[in-house]
Amino acid sequence: MSKLLSAILSSTAIALAAVAGGAQAQGMDVPQKPVVAPAAAATALPAGGAVAGEDQIRIKVEQRFGRAPTTVQRTPFGLIEVVIGGEIYYVDSQVNYMLSGKVVDLRTQEDLTEKRRMDITRVDFKSLPLDLAFKDVHGKGERVVVTFQDPNCGYCRRLHDSMKAMDNVTIYTFLYPILSQDSFDKSRDVWCNKNRTAAWTDTMEGRTVPTTAAECPNPLQKTLELGQKLGVNGTPTLVFADGRRLPGAYPIERIEQMMAEAAPKK
Repeated sequence: MSKLLSAILSSTAIALAAVAGGAQAQGMDVPQKPVVAPAAAATALPAGGAVAGEDQIRIKVEQRFGRAPTTVQRTPFGLIEVVIGGEIYYVDSQVNYMLSGKVVDLRTQEDLTEKRRMDITRVDFKSLPLDLAFKDVHGKGERVVVTFQDPNCGYCRRLHDSMKAMDNVTIYTFLYPILSQDSFDKSRDVWCNKNRTAAWTDTMEGRTVPTTAAECPNPLQKTLELGQKLGVNGTPTLVFADGRRLPGAYPIERIEQMMAEAAPKK
């Protein structure tokens, strides 16, 4: 087992039950002890702002959660938002109470938490090392999406089935074997196959892919490092051309909607 894979499988994360539970609800497979997400970049909330006594709140948050927050800011609905390891929590001014979950604007039915999460987890799409991924071109392939997937991920199989019928799209897949050593071995076998796309399809559809030599050159260490750097805690995770990500096997209609929103404006 690689050192990084071993570290990922043995790492701990804050609010493990909440993270894993939320991931399952969205259709995502996570390791028993998921990757620890790095600190997220600060993104201003349009209706929020500075918090009085922010330094004291930061101290209290670190005492209560065991980790320092990346951002602390006021929300338009009275609570204080704190971001810790890419996760969003809401606390009172004394940090005696915490809420974790969706906040919805009932006037517009907009999921404010999801919108905020997409902002703080946005990726610099142009910086992604696509040479470490294999690509599957459908039709003209003018639209682009990136996925992080594990060969033993049931939700990845569901996503694969959904995306087979998509047209005019190029799908870049980073092999991200975080569930087990067997995932690592299967990912290596896919990468070392002469036709990676066909080998991946065979794997996702339950057909056997020929086993390759353990020393076959592959980018799996680098893709594990990339996913850890980006805070990819489960599979599948999709990244769109505008840098927004979607964790989980969402319906194809949702994926098409986000691809349309991410497309360059003409």
